[in-house]
Amino acid sequence: MPRAINAVASRNRRKKILRAAKGFYAGRSKLIRTATESVERAMQYAYRDRRRRKRDFRRLWIIRINAAVREHGLSYSAFINGLKKAKITLSRNILADIAVREPEIFKMILEQTKSIGN
Repeated sequence: MPRAINAVASRNRRKKILRAAKGFYAGRSKLIRTATESVERAMQYAYRDRRRRKRDFRRLWIIRINAAVREHGLSYSAFINGLKKAKITLSRNILADIAVREPEIFKMILEQTKSIGN
């Protein structure tokens, strides 16, 4: 009986890993064992950081809104509270974008929240 080796499938598996490791340094892109370890770790980081990115962007938006609001003598929490009382439903993403790109429109929104807050 002839020796059966699944060469095609195993070669394809290895090629898939080496393709994923393209651009890695030295043996990490050439040697199958180190490439496998590196690719698996990279995929774990990618999985984790897809979730992390959402947190990081929310933090960035809050920092930008806070900076824009403090220029007008108000705190972030008071501004958000005023938005809720004024029933203005804008996401932090949109608010941060307006604060950076359209300061005069942001000031109008801020005035509305100030008038309701007091």
